[in-house]
Amino acid sequence: MDVLAIDGGSPVRPAGRPLPAVTEPTGRTLGAEEEAAVLRVLRSGMLSGVWGSEVPALTTEFAQLVGARHAVACTSGTAALHLAVAVVDPDPGDEIIVPPISDMGTVAPVIAQNAVPVFADVEPGTGNLDPSSVAALIGPRTRAVIAVHLFGKPAAVEELRAITDRAGITLIEDCAQAYLARVRPHDPDGPLVGTVGQLGCFSLQQYKHITTGDGGLVTTDDPELARRMRRFADKGWPRESGERAYLSFALNYRMTELVAAVAREQLRKLPGVVARRRACAADATKRLAGLDGLTLPPDDGDHVYWYYPLLVDGLSRSGMARYAAALTAEGVPSVAGYLSRPLYAEPVLREARTYGSSGFPLRGRATYPDGLCPVAEDLLYRRLVVVPWNENYTAADVDDIVAAIAKVHAEVMPS
Repeated sequence: MDVLAIDGGSPVRPAGRPLPAVTEPTGRTLGAEEEAAVLRVLRSGMLSGVWGSEVPALTTEFAQLVGARHAVACTSGTAALHLAVAVVDPDPGDEIIVPPISDMGTVAPVIAQNAVPVFADVEPGTGNLDPSSVAALIGPRTRAVIAVHLFGKPAAVEELRAITDRAGITLIEDCAQAYLARVRPHDPDGPLVGTVGQLGCFSLQQYKHITTGDGGLVTTDDPELARRMRRFADKGWPRESGERAYLSFALNYRMTELVAAVAREQLRKLPGVVARRRACAADATKRLAGLDGLTLPPDDGDHVYWYYPLLVDGLSRSGMARYAAALTAEGVPSVAGYLSRPLYAEPVLREARTYGSSGFPLRGRATYPDGLCPVAEDLLYRRLVVVPWNENYTAADVDDIVAAIAKVHAEVMPS
Protein backbone atom coordinates (compact mmCIF):
# COMPACT_ATOMS: atom_id res chain seq x y z
CA MET A 1 0.00 0.00 0.00
CA ASP A 2 1.08 3.57 -0.71
CA VAL A 3 0.78 5.15 2.74
CA LEU A 4 -0.98 8.49 2.67
CA ALA A 5 0.91 11.51 3.96
CA ILE A 6 -1.94 12.13 6.39
CA ASP A 7 -1.10 8.74 7.91
CA GLY A 8 2.63 9.32 8.06
CA GLY A 9 3.68 8.50 4.49
CA SER A 10 5.71 10.67 2.16
CA PRO A 11 3.70 13.38 0.37
CA VAL A 12 3.55 13.51 -3.40
CA ARG A 13 4.63 17.14 -3.21
CA PRO A 14 6.93 18.19 -0.37
CA ALA A 15 5.94 21.12 1.83
CA GLY A 16 8.85 23.17 0.50
CA ARG A 17 7.37 23.22 -3.02
CA PRO A 18 3.85 24.65 -2.67
CA LEU A 19 1.66 24.87 -5.75
CA PRO A 20 1.13 28.36 -7.21
CA ALA A 21 -1.67 30.05 -5.28
CA VAL A 22 -3.69 33.21 -5.87
CA THR A 23 -2.53 34.62 -2.54
CA GLU A 24 1.10 34.62 -3.72
CA PRO A 25 2.93 36.26 -6.65
CA THR A 26 3.55 32.80 -8.13
CA GLY A 27 -0.16 32.32 -8.67
CA ARG A 28 -1.04 35.72 -10.12
CA THR A 29 -0.33 37.54 -13.37
CA LEU A 30 0.50 40.85 -11.69
CA GLY A 31 3.64 42.44 -13.09
CA ALA A 32 5.30 45.44 -14.64
CA GLU A 33 2.17 46.40 -16.60
CA GLU A 34 0.12 46.84 -13.42
CA GLU A 35 2.96 48.73 -11.75
CA ALA A 36 3.11 51.16 -14.65
CA ALA A 37 -0.67 51.58 -14.57
CA VAL A 38 -0.62 52.49 -10.89
CA LEU A 39 2.17 55.00 -11.42
CA ARG A 40 0.28 56.49 -14.37
CA VAL A 41 -2.72 57.19 -12.16
CA LEU A 42 -0.69 58.47 -9.22
CA ARG A 43 1.24 60.86 -11.42
CA SER A 44 -1.98 62.15 -12.99
CA GLY A 45 -3.17 63.40 -9.62
CA MET A 46 -6.68 62.11 -10.31
CA LEU A 47 -7.58 59.03 -8.29
CA SER A 48 -11.37 59.38 -8.42
CA GLY A 49 -13.31 57.42 -11.00
CA VAL A 50 -15.93 60.16 -11.10
CA TRP A 51 -13.66 62.54 -13.02
CA GLY A 52 -10.90 60.24 -14.25
CA SER A 53 -10.40 58.34 -17.50
CA GLU A 54 -9.50 54.84 -16.32
CA VAL A 55 -12.95 53.77 -15.11
CA PRO A 56 -14.77 54.73 -18.33
CA ALA A 57 -12.01 53.08 -20.37
CA LEU A 58 -12.34 49.89 -18.32
CA THR A 59 -16.10 49.69 -18.73
CA THR A 60 -15.83 50.23 -22.48
CA GLU A 61 -13.13 47.59 -22.85
CA PHE A 62 -14.91 45.08 -20.65
CA ALA A 63 -18.22 45.46 -22.46
CA GLN A 64 -16.46 44.91 -25.78
CA LEU A 65 -14.63 41.83 -24.53
CA VAL A 66 -17.74 40.19 -23.10
CA GLY A 67 -19.99 41.19 -25.97
CA ALA A 68 -22.36 43.45 -24.05
CA ARG A 69 -23.47 46.97 -24.92
CA HIS A 70 -22.76 48.44 -21.50
CA ALA A 71 -20.69 47.76 -18.40
CA VAL A 72 -20.83 49.52 -15.04
CA ALA A 73 -17.94 49.50 -12.56
CA CYS A 74 -18.22 49.22 -8.78
CA THR A 75 -16.27 48.27 -5.66
CA SER A 76 -16.77 44.48 -5.41
CA GLY A 77 -18.55 41.46 -6.82
CA THR A 78 -21.09 41.77 -4.02
CA ALA A 79 -21.62 45.41 -4.96
CA ALA A 80 -22.13 44.32 -8.57
CA LEU A 81 -24.90 41.97 -7.49
CA HIS A 82 -26.37 44.73 -5.33
CA LEU A 83 -26.51 47.03 -8.35
CA ALA A 84 -28.31 44.32 -10.30
CA VAL A 85 -30.84 43.59 -7.56
CA ALA A 86 -31.37 47.31 -6.93
CA VAL A 87 -32.39 47.99 -10.52
CA VAL A 88 -34.81 45.05 -10.41
CA ASP A 89 -36.35 47.24 -7.67
CA PRO A 90 -38.27 44.65 -5.64
CA ASP A 91 -40.94 45.73 -3.20
CA PRO A 92 -40.38 44.67 0.42
CA GLY A 93 -41.22 40.99 0.72
CA ASP A 94 -40.84 40.23 -2.98
CA GLU A 95 -38.91 37.07 -3.78
CA ILE A 96 -35.70 36.40 -5.70
CA ILE A 97 -34.68 32.82 -6.50
CA VAL A 98 -31.07 31.98 -5.69
CA PRO A 99 -28.83 28.88 -5.50
CA PRO A 100 -27.81 27.33 -2.17
CA ILE A 101 -24.18 26.83 -3.29
CA SER A 102 -22.38 30.14 -3.70
CA ASP A 103 -20.74 32.88 -1.70
CA MET A 104 -23.06 34.83 0.60
CA GLY A 105 -22.40 37.80 -1.68
CA THR A 106 -24.96 36.28 -4.04
CA VAL A 107 -27.68 36.44 -1.41
CA ALA A 108 -26.83 39.45 0.80
CA PRO A 109 -27.92 42.01 -1.85
CA VAL A 110 -31.37 40.40 -1.93
CA ILE A 111 -31.82 41.02 1.79
CA ALA A 112 -30.26 44.48 1.45
CA GLN A 113 -33.11 45.38 -0.91
CA ASN A 114 -35.68 43.93 1.52
CA ALA A 115 -36.48 40.97 -0.71
CA VAL A 116 -36.70 37.33 0.35
CA PRO A 117 -34.21 34.75 -0.98
CA VAL A 118 -35.93 31.60 -2.24
CA PHE A 119 -33.57 28.67 -2.72
CA ALA A 120 -33.85 26.39 -5.75
CA ASP A 121 -32.03 23.09 -5.91
CA VAL A 122 -29.10 22.38 -8.19
CA GLU A 123 -28.04 19.92 -10.86
CA PRO A 124 -26.12 16.98 -9.38
CA GLY A 125 -23.28 17.08 -11.90
CA THR A 126 -22.46 20.79 -11.71
CA GLY A 127 -23.97 22.40 -8.61
CA ASN A 128 -25.61 24.97 -10.87
CA LEU A 129 -29.29 25.89 -10.63
CA ASP A 130 -31.68 23.19 -11.84
CA PRO A 131 -34.10 24.93 -14.24
CA SER A 132 -36.96 22.60 -13.27
CA SER A 133 -36.52 23.52 -9.61
CA VAL A 134 -36.49 27.20 -10.50
CA ALA A 135 -39.65 26.92 -12.61
CA ALA A 136 -41.51 25.19 -9.77
CA LEU A 137 -40.71 28.02 -7.34
CA ILE A 138 -41.80 30.99 -9.44
CA GLY A 139 -44.82 32.64 -7.85
CA PRO A 140 -46.72 35.92 -7.90
CA ARG A 141 -44.06 37.74 -5.86
CA THR A 142 -41.01 36.42 -7.75
CA ARG A 143 -39.09 39.27 -9.32
CA ALA A 144 -35.80 37.72 -10.45
CA VAL A 145 -33.56 34.66 -10.59
CA ILE A 146 -29.83 34.81 -9.81
CA ALA A 147 -27.88 32.03 -11.56
CA VAL A 148 -24.31 31.36 -10.45
CA HIS A 149 -21.82 29.81 -12.90
CA LEU A 150 -20.27 27.64 -10.22
CA PHE A 151 -16.52 26.89 -10.37
CA GLY A 152 -16.38 28.16 -13.98
CA LYS A 153 -19.00 25.85 -15.51
CA PRO A 154 -21.85 27.83 -17.11
CA ALA A 155 -25.31 27.32 -15.71
CA ALA A 156 -28.18 26.55 -18.09
CA VAL A 157 -28.83 30.24 -18.58
CA GLU A 158 -30.49 30.00 -21.98
CA GLU A 159 -33.07 27.63 -20.52
CA LEU A 160 -33.38 29.84 -17.45
CA ARG A 161 -33.83 32.92 -19.64
CA ALA A 162 -36.70 31.22 -21.45
CA ILE A 163 -38.30 30.39 -18.08
CA THR A 164 -37.86 33.90 -16.70
CA ASP A 165 -39.10 35.53 -19.90
CA ARG A 166 -42.30 33.48 -19.75
CA ALA A 167 -42.77 34.62 -16.16
CA GLY A 168 -41.96 38.24 -16.94
CA ILE A 169 -39.09 38.40 -14.45
CA THR A 170 -35.37 39.23 -14.64
CA LEU A 171 -32.44 36.83 -14.99
CA ILE A 172 -29.24 37.95 -13.24
CA GLU A 173 -26.02 36.04 -13.93
CA ASP A 174 -23.38 35.79 -11.21
CA CYS A 175 -20.27 35.33 -13.37
CA ALA A 176 -17.66 35.85 -10.65
CA GLN A 177 -16.15 32.40 -11.20
CA ALA A 178 -16.63 32.11 -14.96
CA TYR A 179 -14.87 34.82 -16.96
CA LEU A 180 -15.08 34.23 -20.73
CA ALA A 181 -17.05 30.98 -20.42
CA ARG A 182 -19.24 30.15 -23.43
CA VAL A 183 -22.80 29.20 -22.55
CA ARG A 184 -23.42 26.80 -25.47
CA PRO A 185 -21.63 23.45 -25.40
CA HIS A 186 -19.04 23.00 -28.12
CA ASP A 187 -19.80 26.39 -29.66
CA PRO A 188 -16.63 28.51 -29.68
CA ASP A 189 -18.55 31.44 -31.14
CA GLY A 190 -21.54 31.26 -28.80
CA PRO A 191 -22.45 33.97 -26.29
CA LEU A 192 -20.36 34.47 -23.18
CA VAL A 193 -21.68 34.35 -19.64
CA GLY A 194 -23.00 37.73 -18.60
CA THR A 195 -24.83 38.34 -21.88
CA VAL A 196 -27.79 35.93 -21.72
CA GLY A 197 -29.49 37.37 -18.66
CA GLN A 198 -30.51 41.00 -18.53
CA LEU A 199 -27.65 41.59 -16.08
CA GLY A 200 -24.25 39.92 -15.63
CA CYS A 201 -22.16 40.44 -12.49
CA PHE A 202 -18.38 39.96 -12.23
CA SER A 203 -15.83 40.13 -9.41
CA LEU A 204 -12.22 41.30 -9.31
CA GLN A 205 -11.58 39.88 -5.84
CA GLN A 206 -8.19 38.35 -4.99
CA TYR A 207 -9.23 34.76 -5.75
CA LYS A 208 -10.82 35.33 -9.16
CA HIS A 209 -9.31 34.73 -12.62
CA ILE A 210 -8.11 38.33 -12.63
CA THR A 211 -7.81 40.59 -9.62
CA THR A 212 -7.53 44.09 -8.28
CA GLY A 213 -7.93 42.88 -4.69
CA ASP A 214 -11.60 43.84 -4.87
CA GLY A 215 -13.77 45.38 -7.55
CA GLY A 216 -16.83 44.59 -9.61
CA LEU A 217 -18.42 44.99 -13.03
CA VAL A 218 -21.96 44.56 -14.31
CA THR A 219 -22.87 44.01 -17.96
CA THR A 220 -26.18 44.72 -19.67
CA ASP A 221 -27.58 45.45 -23.10
CA ASP A 222 -30.21 47.79 -21.65
CA PRO A 223 -29.10 51.45 -21.55
CA GLU A 224 -31.74 52.30 -18.96
CA LEU A 225 -30.54 49.59 -16.60
CA ALA A 226 -26.96 50.78 -17.10
CA ARG A 227 -27.96 54.37 -16.30
CA ARG A 228 -29.80 53.31 -13.16
CA MET A 229 -26.88 51.15 -11.99
CA ARG A 230 -24.42 54.01 -12.47
CA ARG A 231 -26.68 56.18 -10.34
CA PHE A 232 -27.09 53.53 -7.65
CA ALA A 233 -23.31 53.26 -7.42
CA ASP A 234 -23.16 57.05 -6.95
CA LYS A 235 -25.77 57.79 -4.26
CA GLY A 236 -28.53 58.37 -6.78
CA TRP A 237 -26.71 61.35 -8.28
CA PRO A 238 -27.57 62.07 -11.95
CA ARG A 239 -24.18 63.48 -12.88
CA GLU A 240 -25.00 63.37 -16.58
CA SER A 241 -27.54 66.18 -16.01
CA GLY A 242 -25.05 68.50 -14.29
CA GLU A 243 -27.44 68.84 -11.36
CA ARG A 244 -26.52 67.96 -7.79
CA ALA A 245 -29.58 65.93 -6.92
CA TYR A 246 -30.35 62.61 -5.24
CA LEU A 247 -33.13 60.96 -7.15
CA SER A 248 -33.51 57.72 -5.21
CA PHE A 249 -32.08 55.83 -2.25
CA ALA A 250 -28.64 54.54 -3.24
CA LEU A 251 -25.14 53.94 -1.94
CA ASN A 252 -21.56 54.80 -2.86
CA TYR A 253 -20.03 51.88 -4.76
CA ARG A 254 -17.73 53.98 -6.97
CA MET A 255 -14.61 52.29 -8.32
CA THR A 256 -11.37 54.27 -8.05
CA GLU A 257 -8.97 55.06 -10.88
CA LEU A 258 -6.25 52.94 -9.27
CA VAL A 259 -8.47 49.86 -9.28
CA ALA A 260 -9.61 50.49 -12.83
CA ALA A 261 -6.08 50.98 -14.12
CA VAL A 262 -4.95 47.65 -12.66
CA ALA A 263 -8.12 45.97 -13.93
CA ARG A 264 -7.45 47.16 -17.48
CA GLU A 265 -4.04 45.49 -17.47
CA GLN A 266 -5.49 42.34 -15.94
CA LEU A 267 -8.19 42.33 -18.59
CA ARG A 268 -5.57 42.19 -21.35
CA LYS A 269 -4.16 39.05 -19.74
CA LEU A 270 -7.52 37.37 -19.18
CA PRO A 271 -7.76 35.33 -22.43
CA GLY A 272 -4.35 33.81 -21.72
CA VAL A 273 -5.30 33.09 -18.10
CA VAL A 274 -8.41 31.21 -19.20
CA ALA A 275 -6.58 29.33 -21.96
CA ARG A 276 -3.88 28.13 -19.57
CA ARG A 277 -6.37 27.06 -16.93
CA ARG A 278 -8.32 25.12 -19.52
CA ALA A 279 -5.24 23.45 -20.95
CA CYS A 280 -3.90 22.12 -17.66
CA ALA A 281 -7.39 21.07 -16.55
CA ALA A 282 -7.88 19.12 -19.79
CA ASP A 283 -4.56 17.37 -19.16
CA ALA A 284 -5.59 16.44 -15.62
CA THR A 285 -9.02 15.22 -16.69
CA LYS A 286 -7.58 13.04 -19.44
CA ARG A 287 -5.19 11.37 -17.02
CA LEU A 288 -7.71 10.91 -14.20
CA ALA A 289 -10.48 9.53 -16.39
CA GLY A 290 -11.43 6.00 -15.52
CA LEU A 291 -10.98 6.14 -11.76
CA ASP A 292 -13.99 4.27 -10.36
CA GLY A 293 -16.31 6.36 -8.26
CA LEU A 294 -14.81 9.68 -9.34
CA THR A 295 -16.70 12.16 -11.51
CA LEU A 296 -14.51 14.84 -13.08
CA PRO A 297 -15.64 18.34 -14.11
CA PRO A 298 -18.01 18.17 -17.08
CA ASP A 299 -16.51 20.21 -19.89
CA ASP A 300 -18.25 20.74 -23.21
CA GLY A 301 -15.74 23.32 -24.34
CA ASP A 302 -17.31 25.77 -21.88
CA HIS A 303 -15.59 25.30 -18.49
CA VAL A 304 -13.05 27.94 -17.42
CA TYR A 305 -11.91 26.30 -14.15
CA TRP A 306 -12.01 28.71 -11.27
CA TYR A 307 -11.82 25.56 -9.16
CA TYR A 308 -11.42 21.95 -10.25
CA PRO A 309 -14.32 20.13 -8.56
CA LEU A 310 -14.24 16.40 -7.88
CA LEU A 311 -17.42 14.39 -7.17
CA VAL A 312 -16.66 11.28 -5.17
CA ASP A 313 -19.17 8.44 -4.76
CA GLY A 314 -19.86 6.50 -1.60
CA LEU A 315 -18.45 8.85 1.03
CA SER A 316 -19.87 9.85 4.37
CA ARG A 317 -19.42 13.40 5.59
CA SER A 318 -16.38 12.37 7.60
CA GLY A 319 -15.06 10.40 4.63
CA MET A 320 -15.34 13.45 2.38
CA ALA A 321 -13.49 15.53 4.96
CA ARG A 322 -10.75 12.90 5.14
CA TYR A 323 -10.48 12.82 1.33
CA ALA A 324 -9.86 16.58 1.20
CA ALA A 325 -7.51 16.53 4.18
CA ALA A 326 -5.54 13.69 2.61
CA LEU A 327 -5.15 15.60 -0.65
CA THR A 328 -3.98 18.66 1.26
CA ALA A 329 -1.44 16.55 3.13
CA GLU A 330 -0.11 15.29 -0.22
CA GLY A 331 0.60 18.92 -1.19
CA VAL A 332 -2.58 19.62 -3.15
CA PRO A 333 -4.72 22.05 -1.10
CA SER A 334 -8.35 20.94 -1.20
CA VAL A 335 -11.64 21.79 0.49
CA ALA A 336 -14.39 19.35 1.43
CA GLY A 337 -17.79 20.52 0.23
CA TYR A 338 -16.65 24.04 -0.75
CA LEU A 339 -19.12 25.38 1.86
CA SER A 340 -19.66 24.14 5.40
CA ARG A 341 -23.40 24.09 4.75
CA PRO A 342 -25.92 25.39 2.19
CA LEU A 343 -26.37 29.13 2.34
CA TYR A 344 -29.89 28.78 3.71
CA ALA A 345 -28.47 26.97 6.77
CA GLU A 346 -26.28 29.92 7.71
CA PRO A 347 -27.35 31.75 10.90
CA VAL A 348 -27.95 35.04 9.11
CA LEU A 349 -30.79 33.41 7.16
CA ARG A 350 -32.01 30.57 9.36
CA GLU A 351 -32.17 32.81 12.44
CA ALA A 352 -33.12 35.97 10.51
CA ARG A 353 -30.26 38.04 11.91
CA THR A 354 -31.21 41.13 9.92
CA TYR A 355 -32.15 44.74 10.68
CA GLY A 356 -31.85 44.69 14.45
CA SER A 357 -34.31 42.41 16.19
CA SER A 358 -36.91 42.74 13.43
CA GLY A 359 -35.64 39.85 11.29
CA PHE A 360 -37.07 41.72 8.31
CA PRO A 361 -37.76 40.68 5.56
CA LEU A 362 -37.29 37.01 6.48
CA ARG A 363 -39.12 36.44 9.74
CA GLY A 364 -42.64 35.26 9.06
CA ARG A 365 -42.02 35.06 5.33
CA ALA A 366 -39.39 32.35 4.87
CA THR A 367 -38.19 29.19 6.58
CA TYR A 368 -35.05 27.35 5.63
CA PRO A 369 -35.14 23.79 7.03
CA ASP A 370 -32.67 20.99 6.49
CA GLY A 371 -33.59 19.04 3.39
CA LEU A 372 -34.75 22.14 1.52
CA CYS A 373 -32.41 21.41 -1.41
CA PRO A 374 -31.49 17.70 -1.18
CA VAL A 375 -29.20 17.61 -4.20
CA ALA A 376 -27.19 20.56 -2.89
CA GLU A 377 -26.95 18.97 0.54
CA ASP A 378 -25.74 15.69 -0.94
CA LEU A 379 -22.99 17.54 -2.81
CA LEU A 380 -21.89 19.64 0.16
CA TYR A 381 -22.06 16.92 2.79
CA ARG A 382 -21.06 13.76 0.96
CA ARG A 383 -19.63 14.18 -2.54
CA LEU A 384 -17.86 17.44 -3.39
CA VAL A 385 -14.14 18.04 -2.99
CA VAL A 386 -12.74 21.14 -4.67
CA VAL A 387 -9.16 21.74 -5.77
CA PRO A 388 -8.15 25.38 -6.42
CA TRP A 389 -6.94 25.88 -9.98
CA ASN A 390 -4.34 28.24 -11.42
CA GLU A 391 -3.11 29.52 -14.76
CA ASN A 392 0.49 29.24 -13.60
CA TYR A 393 0.51 25.48 -13.03
CA THR A 394 3.37 23.83 -14.90
CA ALA A 395 3.33 20.37 -16.42
CA ALA A 396 5.17 19.15 -13.31
CA ASP A 397 2.51 20.74 -11.10
CA VAL A 398 -0.21 18.90 -12.98
CA ASP A 399 1.80 15.68 -12.67
CA ASP A 400 1.77 16.08 -8.89
CA ILE A 401 -1.92 16.99 -8.74
CA VAL A 402 -2.86 13.93 -10.78
CA ALA A 403 -0.60 11.66 -8.73
CA ALA A 404 -2.02 12.98 -5.46
CA ILE A 405 -5.64 12.54 -6.54
CA ALA A 406 -4.98 9.02 -7.81
CA LYS A 407 -3.15 8.10 -4.60
CA VAL A 408 -5.79 9.48 -2.27
CA HIS A 409 -8.67 8.08 -4.29
CA ALA A 410 -7.20 4.58 -4.18
CA GLU A 411 -6.77 4.68 -0.39
CA VAL A 412 -9.80 6.67 0.80
CA MET A 413 -12.55 5.31 -1.45
CA PRO A 414 -14.70 2.73 0.35
CA SER A 415 -14.08 -0.78 -0.93
